[in-house]
Amino acid sequence: MQKKKVFIFCPYPVDTAPSQRFRYEQYINLLEQQNFEFHFFPFIDTKTWNVLYQKGRYFLKTYLMLMSFFKRWVVLFKIKEADVVFIHREMAHFGPPIFEWFISKVLKVNYIYDFDDAIWLPNYSKSNAKVQWIKCYWKVPYCIKWAHKVSVGNQFLADYAQPYNSNVVIIPTTLDTENYHNQTIDYAHQRLSIGWTGTLTTMNYLYELEPVIAQLEKEFSFDFIVISNQKPKMELQSLRYIQWNKDTEIADLMKFSIGVMPLKEDKWSKGKCGFKALQYMSLGIPCVISPVGVNTAIVDHQTNGFLATSNDEFYSYLKQLLENATLRKEIGLKGQQTVINRYSTSANLEKYVELLQ
Repeated sequence: MQKKKVFIFCPYPVDTAPSQRFRYEQYINLLEQQNFEFHFFPFIDTKTWNVLYQKGRYFLKTYLMLMSFFKRWVVLFKIKEADVVFIHREMAHFGPPIFEWFISKVLKVNYIYDFDDAIWLPNYSKSNAKVQWIKCYWKVPYCIKWAHKVSVGNQFLADYAQPYNSNVVIIPTTLDTENYHNQTIDYAHQRLSIGWTGTLTTMNYLYELEPVIAQLEKEFSFDFIVISNQKPKMELQSLRYIQWNKDTEIADLMKFSIGVMPLKEDKWSKGKCGFKALQYMSLGIPCVISPVGVNTAIVDHQTNGFLATSNDEFYSYLKQLLENATLRKEIGLKGQQTVINRYSTSANLEKYVELLQ
């Protein structure tokens, strides 16, 4: 039987961005066994990726982005070779949805549109604030409307998409619990720690938790581990910063005794797919997270994790977990089983098979 050829158009190089890695890239090997053949077309290459979020350098950024734009036009002449066209987030980093329009209206090619954040809301780094307007956040409804199918990461995103397109499916962001997130922390012997992982763009949520960690420092001996692409500006004695590295990602997370995920109640947070919580839980790390968006669907309070609505509640639940090793293990193992049953690649593979058929 001839393999079904799938063209994937995505923003970033393969195996770099978490949104791509944990949204669909980790399914590729499994789907190839289901008679699919994949061809990736990222908008930016590795060189552009490395420059894009640096401060300044606008001339070089402009040149590299224009080259990416040109390459995107060139590849459109091959698009009819594909049996399935899959677009993750957007065809181009900037400008109106001309590629999506051209594919749908001119070439008359059906495409699947996939997103896992509230990408219609402005969200940009300080280094690119001056030129954020060229992102054209308003284009998202058009990309949804012109799509043959739409796949999203949670109900909030589905509710946004459905007025524009009746063919919407929910596929949660998942983890490979067989080959990657397949370990369990050592509850008995590791040094106590509270941990957070994320990028600079979400670190502002973490700063809200600083007084809680400062208070706990007065009562317990523990490390406050932050895994990120930049060290947080915090005056905490317990702070231990680890530079994010894909090769050591799991080993670094395994140093956590407890994981935290503070969020604010806003539309952007409601669109998040609970990825931090899922990472913690997959490794048996008990978590304390804000009850925002999909987090309330992932965590059953005091059964497989804790939902904290305020700093006082973060303090109370973190204190309970620091004091009680048995509770940490009980909550952690139940959280791990939740991920295996509902948020693993094996549990959701058939949803992707059906989507791509």
